This record gives sequence, structure tokens and C-alpha cells, in this order.
Amino acid sequence: MALWRALTATGLPIHTASGGRTKWNRHRTGAPKSHTLDALHVGELDAVTYWPAAVLVATCAGRGGYARTRTDRFGFGRLRLPRVKQIHGFATGDLVRASVPSGKKAGVHTGRVAVRSTGSFNITTALGTVQGIGHRHVRLLQRGDGYAYHHQGESENDSPL
Repeated sequence: MALWRALTATGLPIHTASGGRTKWNRHRTGAPKSHTLDALHVGELDAVTYWPAAVLVATCAGRGGYARTRTDRFGFGRLRLPRVKQIHGFATGDLVRASVPSGKKAGVHTGRVAVRSTGSFNITTALGTVQGIGHRHVRLLQRGDGYAYHHQGESENDSPL
């Protein structure tokens, strides 16, 4: 209620709607139930020409821990971690493309990297994890920002209305 009062105080036109209105709009257009399509069908709605076939999903992935040691179950240090988070200019969570020219892992692999002090990285792709990719084959596409991104299909009915 306080938010509504603050918004009306701005003098801009404000409209409110109920969950029942959203459901009625969704039923009227024949859209399946999902959070994305509910956001599209909120409030006063004349028509929906089409809805998205896929949505971008952002998941929290973190930026790594501050601790530079691993502990046993009693809390005593058992091994030391590297003192830096970047290895050869890459950090865990960066989006990279690796072009491996030959060998068992030959090909192009695009995904999220997990760095190792040795310079032999793991790359998690949509098809799985490829281990032991040398740092000299890896090129940075995007710095890790603490989130993992992927596209997810919205519904089985991808056709416009």
C-alpha cells in the first residue's frame, strides 16, 4: 500500500490488477502457465501478437571463496589453495572458447571455465565437462560476473498467435 501511495504521488498514471485478471488474460490468449508469460499477461491487455519461444535464465554461480585453505571436518587446515584467483588471465566462471587443434579433445569447446594453477583448465559446456584443456588454446569471450546464463524453451507452442 505504501508503494502504491508513493507511486501515485509522482503524478504518473498508475494501474493495478489482480492475479485473477492475469489468469483471465492468459486463458483468453491460450498461453500456457509460466512466470514469463504471466508477466506478459498482467493488467489491462488488448491483444498479444506472440510470446517468446525461449528465455534467458540467469543463475547465481558465485565469484569463488575468499578462503585460501581447505579444512578437514574438525576445522583444521588440510591443504592450501593458490593465493590468486586468476591463472594466465582467466578466472573460474569466465565464458571462454577453446579451439583445440589436435588430440583426444580436438575441436571447439565453448562454456564456463574452471581454472587450475597448472594451466590445464576444465570447460563446462552444454554437452558436459571437458577436462585438461591447455590455457594457450583458450580465448576469453566474457568475464565472469557471478552468474551462469543459459537459454530455456518457454513452451511447446512456439508459434505466434
